[in-house]
Amino acid sequence: MTPRLELDVGTGETFSGDLLVDDAPESVATLRSFLPHESDLMHVRWSGYAVWVNIDEVELGEVPRENHTVYPSRGDVLLYPGYRNEQEILVACGPTCFKSPAGELAGNHVATLDASREELAALEERTLAEGVQPVTIRLVDD
Repeated sequence: MTPRLELDVGTGETFSGDLLVDDAPESVATLRSFLPHESDLMHVRWSGYAVWVNIDEVELGEVPRENHTVYPSRGDVLLYPGYRNEQEILVACGPTCFKSPAGELAGNHVATLDASREELAALEERTLAEGVQPVTIRLVDD
């Protein structure tokens, strides 16, 4: 039974994907420690076609770099523990180079969503056109 990450967006959409337990065990353990989490889903300002959730209010503790990338693929979910910028969860919806005013950032790849190219593009476009969307992030065991 592979645990899954699930994002419920306020529009009634749900996105989910398998957690990468073997590739990012400490990052997945960190997610387990604070999920479920209700927040705002926002369009990225610097990274391209992606959305993100600020998790600065969460006490993450020490999270090592593991399975980290600056260039996530469509549907990849990254946990960024705030080494040089705000703590966040980033979801790549298309071509993405994860960065901030501090420069390029490497986030820990913790899951990949099963959503289609069209579904992810629509999510990214909606946050750009309409602004912040409410989101609940949770873990679900199959």
